[in-house]
Amino acid sequence: MSLPSHTARLLWKILLLIEAWQTLGHDAHSLCLDLTVKPQARPGQPWYEVQGSVDRKPFLQYDSDSKKVRALGLLGEKVNATNAWTDLTRTLGEVGQELRMVLPVIRLEKNRTRGLPTLQVKLCCQREAERCTGASWQFSINGQTAVFDTMSMNWTVIDPGVRGIQEEWENSQDLAEHFRKLSAGDCSHWLREFLEHWEKVLEPT
Repeated sequence: MSLPSHTARLLWKILLLIEAWQTLGHDAHSLCLDLTVKPQARPGQPWYEVQGSVDRKPFLQYDSDSKKVRALGLLGEKVNATNAWTDLTRTLGEVGQELRMVLPVIRLEKNRTRGLPTLQVKLCCQREAERCTGASWQFSINGQTAVFDTMSMNWTVIDPGVRGIQEEWENSQDLAEHFRKLSAGDCSHWLREFLEHWEKVLEPT
């Protein structure tokens, strides 16, 4: 069964975006933060968790209970005493609170929503030749996905039911600009600072 042309075009855009991240140049590196935000959590469980990776290699974890970033492996150990690490720790806490405030106002398709929605976010940035060459946010709520390319300022909404994320950003220019700077500015800065310590650890992509 063939897909509707509109859906096929959206899926093709996403495949191209994924391929771009997976086929980085020889001197290119990427930093990605996978965030999970829950409106509520059971006692003893965090409502917000983060897993960070560079070139798809894990190097940090964060959760709302400890409010601390935990270094993972050699990559994490080499940068956990840097100013960039301190700034990243503070920023992760702030971003979690901001996303938790946005979650209740996002409209979802009722027939695809069961229980309280969980928001999964992937923030990625890429550096090559001493400059930021890519930055994006991917939002997924209960399997409904939208991607925002902060370099081109273009949205790709795969599921119409999650279009509320795009509407929330468009209605709040301050929020949109803040998240644009986080991906194309702060994320790229953290990656640049970390790469100075990882130069001998990371192999060329």
